[in-house]
Amino acid sequence: MSNWVLEKRSFDSKEAAADGNRFLCANGYMGLRGVVEEAGPSLFPAVTLAGVYDQYQDRWREPVNAPNSLFMQLSFNGLAMTLGETEAVSHCQTLDYRHGIFQRETDFGPVTVSSQRFVSMAETHLLADRYEMRFRSDGEMTLIAGISTDIWDINGPHLFDWQFRAGEALSAWAVTGEKRITVAAAQCVSLDFEAEETVEQRASGLFRVLKRKVKAGDTLTVSVFSGVYTSLDDADPVKAAERLSLQAKEKGFAACIRAHRDAWETIWERCEIVTEGDEAAALALHASQYHLNCIAPRHAKNLSIPARGLSGQTYKGAIFWDSEIFFFPMFVYTQPEIAKSLLRYRIETLSGALKKAAEYGYRGAFYAWESQEGGEEGCTNFNVVDVFTHRPVRTYFRDKQIHISADIAYALRSYYDITGDRTLLKDGGARVILECARFYLSRANGHVDSEQADFADVIGPDEYHERVTNNAFTNRMIRHCLESALLLKDIFADQPEAFTALLQEMEYEKDWQLLPALLGRIREPRVKNGVVEQFDGYFDLEDCFLDTVRSRLCDPREYWGGDHGVAGTTQIIKQADVIAMMALFPEAFTDPEIDVNWRYYEPRTEHGSSLSACMYALTACRVGRLDEAWDLFMRTANIDVVGGGKQWAGEIYIGGTHPASNGGAWMIAALGFAGLRMKNGKPEIHPNLPKQLKRLRFPIIAGGERLMVEVTPEGGKIVQA
Repeated sequence: MSNWVLEKRSFDSKEAAADGNRFLCANGYMGLRGVVEEAGPSLFPAVTLAGVYDQYQDRWREPVNAPNSLFMQLSFNGLAMTLGETEAVSHCQTLDYRHGIFQRETDFGPVTVSSQRFVSMAETHLLADRYEMRFRSDGEMTLIAGISTDIWDINGPHLFDWQFRAGEALSAWAVTGEKRITVAAAQCVSLDFEAEETVEQRASGLFRVLKRKVKAGDTLTVSVFSGVYTSLDDADPVKAAERLSLQAKEKGFAACIRAHRDAWETIWERCEIVTEGDEAAALALHASQYHLNCIAPRHAKNLSIPARGLSGQTYKGAIFWDSEIFFFPMFVYTQPEIAKSLLRYRIETLSGALKKAAEYGYRGAFYAWESQEGGEEGCTNFNVVDVFTHRPVRTYFRDKQIHISADIAYALRSYYDITGDRTLLKDGGARVILECARFYLSRANGHVDSEQADFADVIGPDEYHERVTNNAFTNRMIRHCLESALLLKDIFADQPEAFTALLQEMEYEKDWQLLPALLGRIREPRVKNGVVEQFDGYFDLEDCFLDTVRSRLCDPREYWGGDHGVAGTTQIIKQADVIAMMALFPEAFTDPEIDVNWRYYEPRTEHGSSLSACMYALTACRVGRLDEAWDLFMRTANIDVVGGGKQWAGEIYIGGTHPASNGGAWMIAALGFAGLRMKNGKPEIHPNLPKQLKRLRFPIIAGGERLMVEVTPEGGKIVQA
């Protein structure tokens, strides 16, 4: 196995969900799960569309899955060649991270099926597959190739009123139930053999049925080209899908895959981290960068990335704080136009944040915790189901995780600091920061007998402890948001009239005067023996071992947090919280301060979120804990190679790829091992190379310059690229 290829030489239907995630192909517009062509819903096939949502009845809103337009089913002498149902002599599937190409080879005995497929990075709406059949005996083969409407949904169905059209291109289209969005797929095939062909419309879709007699030694190949469009993309998505599939057929499979490969080469030229010294680490980094790059919304200028990417419908396809804190760093340093898209999404959904704040009785912008299209809040008040009573459990993610607005302001400020580009701030970003700061002015809790202000009834990154007061991470993020709002005056010092006009338009003059006052009143966290208290009263909770809390579980799927969770009354936390604060504000803490907090909180952290390990790794690098940093790095980077992360929260399936870990792997390598940071508008490095690596090299763009960072055990340098 090279450090670019993920390979699996077996098949187990119990691992189908996980394999569908690990072998994902995507291009930012759609994600094709890594299952074989003949897979039915029991193996979780899906073509998940970015930014298209639907709600069925009273179930959760989630992304829409398009029909499977690469469906193929081979039968030989009346026996279906179906992996998982027909015994196979052998099966192997691979994913080439370099070029986003999925391959499978399955030996069924009398016939071996192999294929090569991709979701085009060169043509946003194109899927293509080259399907080869090698026969070892004489007989009759039947190949069904078409568009399957037998869609796997978690909370569906979502597509209704199916219509079909047959011709050189087969077409199938339907509308979503909630907003009547048309979703269309078309398919063309190119054969290197002659066959008897009929077209059949079935309950499960529209298919070509190809029949012919074969002899031992025959090799037959089918190339399949599919276009996928929605009415959000084109006024006539059916014709658009047909036109694309016909054009791709005319170009041929070789030309289409060549353009796809070239597009991926361009991406890697801009972002690849090259390592020497550990092949497993190289593979894991390639996997992480692949999974984050393949879901980036290159086709749009105002979309963000869901927490599970395009691997399916889990987490409702929603945009979380992951986008600004974990995905953003790699993109802002390597492909700032994508970072800009992530933030443009937040700018264009400001109205939703204003509306949410007003619904809770506050002013300013309170962004959705689980943001869907238009900034609509996808998070419900009951996000977990009790595994014993099977009843929904009231959770407070929607209304108490107020740090989300500050996280967005943090990314907007970082974009300016790293790129030096003010256009995003001019085009709505400054307004977002000011409205977020206004929200915190409104949300702060004052006291008649004290000059200090609290932020009470909140949840920090550690979701096991709900409705706490003065979460250190939250308060620090709020402080940064207020500081960023005040800094805008300096950023636009050459345009004072325009900035004053913005404040007047927003009726912000009074709030502007209150920002410094609140900054001076935010309560600082208690510090005990150098340890920053995660929230008021945290030190008073039961201090016990992680294994002690785990032993109290009556069911492994129990939710640990909330009123009745096993961790809620203890100091055991879900994920990095105080340590996340120190990772995001390294200049605010000394090495001894970080080290004492690392030593305190890491043993008390369950790492029950894939967002956790990278924050501990970043801070471990800072204080020279390179062995621990390496272990945490490999845990982070390997998550979509060997598998990992929680699959269930109570009775809710939360499986999928882990873009936050993927981004975290880049952060550890670039910001941790290389020690990359910006100072006064210029990049600098402070290497912390672990002994496992002999060399680390990667490109960045900072201040508009294309640069190359290189680190070896002897030191490091930044040079012109």
